[in-house]
Amino acid sequence: MARYTKALCRLCRREGMKLFLKGQRCLTEKCACSTSRRPYIPGMHHNSPRRKLSEYGKQLREKQKAKRIYGIFERQFRRYFSIANRLPGETGENLLRLLATRLDNVVYEGGFALSRRQARLFVTHGKVLVNGKRINIPSYQVKPGQRISLSESISNNENVLKAISEAQKKKTTPSWFEVNYDKKEILIKNQPTRTDISVPIQEQLIVELYSK
Repeated sequence: MARYTKALCRLCRREGMKLFLKGQRCLTEKCACSTSRRPYIPGMHHNSPRRKLSEYGKQLREKQKAKRIYGIFERQFRRYFSIANRLPGETGENLLRLLATRLDNVVYEGGFALSRRQARLFVTHGKVLVNGKRINIPSYQVKPGQRISLSESISNNENVLKAISEAQKKKTTPSWFEVNYDKKEILIKNQPTRTDISVPIQEQLIVELYSK
């Protein structure tokens, strides 16, 4: 399975915004993508004047941003778009819904991991259960009525407890699922709508890119 192994902060700097690929660490001064420390794009020609993006450039950057936020590669992202295009309703909203209902994203959004990468690690290591069954596929699509929980071997992990503490402070759990922090369990109530998905993505630009 392919995975990105280079510096994460360069991805944020390339997009010109914090993508929170390292979770709450991105809010600290140690974050290398801080605009005050490195207010330029990565690469040896970062001092060159930034060119104004064309329409195609804007569409491409929006697609790249979405891929990087959810930690997936081009082939898988294109497959998601193909599925979203065949579903009834707006393609852009369908695409974001497919990305939001990935198991690793739900574990992160529910507050059981400090970042999506960490949530993905929990899933691939078999530490996440769906209706009591161990699932080790990060792209698994959760459905209404399902219960996502952590295995006993990781429920008291230091990172999990820290993530839960941060989530309880923020109190920003999405409305389409319900979290029980005592039982470390997430109940999927319904499919998310566009207003439930808070990622900074303009999905229409992605639709325009792939529709050419």
